[in-house]
Amino acid sequence: MTRLHDPDRLALDLLDARLEALWDGARFPFPLRAPAGAGELVHRTLERLHRIPRAPAHVFELQVGGLLQEFRSDRCPWNAAAIRLLDDVYAFAATGPRRHEDWVHDVLAVMHRRVRDPRGWVRLDGDRASDTRWGLPAYPFAPPPAGDWPGLLYPLEAEAAHGALAVMTEEWQSEPRPVRGRPDRDAVLADARTLLDRYGPTARFWTNARAAAHDPAPDFVAAGLRGTASHTFLTPAYIRGLDLFDDLGLIAVTDEEVGVFWSIGAY
Repeated sequence: MTRLHDPDRLALDLLDARLEALWDGARFPFPLRAPAGAGELVHRTLERLHRIPRAPAHVFELQVGGLLQEFRSDRCPWNAAAIRLLDDVYAFAATGPRRHEDWVHDVLAVMHRRVRDPRGWVRLDGDRASDTRWGLPAYPFAPPPAGDWPGLLYPLEAEAAHGALAVMTEEWQSEPRPVRGRPDRDAVLADARTLLDRYGPTARFWTNARAAAHDPAPDFVAAGLRGTASHTFLTPAYIRGLDLFDDLGLIAVTDEEVGVFWSIGAY
């Protein structure tokens, strides 16, 4: 793990935050300058940023979003795998620090966006800037109280966890190509392994999928996303014509981190 006082790590984190803010419509004085100790990726990304026309604003934001995606993918293989796997579907993927004996409190902190990734790596969260979160801070989640979680989550073996993460690339409705029949099935599973390898060989995995209630090794790939029934952690609120109707969650737990991966069905 990169040390927190590493100047290049700090520069990468700062640039990531600035690009995300620009993508969301913030404005900073230009040009942005690379801090001392910044590496080649920071300098190259800033050079490209300064070449993007700042008007019209919506085009600038769109191009900054694309640049941010490339920057994050280039930063480390874990980011690239996360973006390939889950960026084109309605999914939430984020990691936070482990600070409590009862790790449920750490997962709740991730769902409420109260913590950042300990390594500065990518999080996938399309609702992060939604004004819906003023009333529902954990949106799209409505996580139950911590005391209710033991009855809603089941342990998973590592191989089953890989399968659960892989099928999150599928759509809940009208999925034309389930992972089990895709020509890139092995590549999808490899990306899932890359993501979960981050948490090390002693990581424990949990899911809200009912298939794991009596079997810690269900075959998620064979069942497909639409064949998976789960205890829901989503809000029942009907907001702006969007109904959240199904979900599949996977939680990775180590002594240092908690990873939260969630597929969300909506119409």
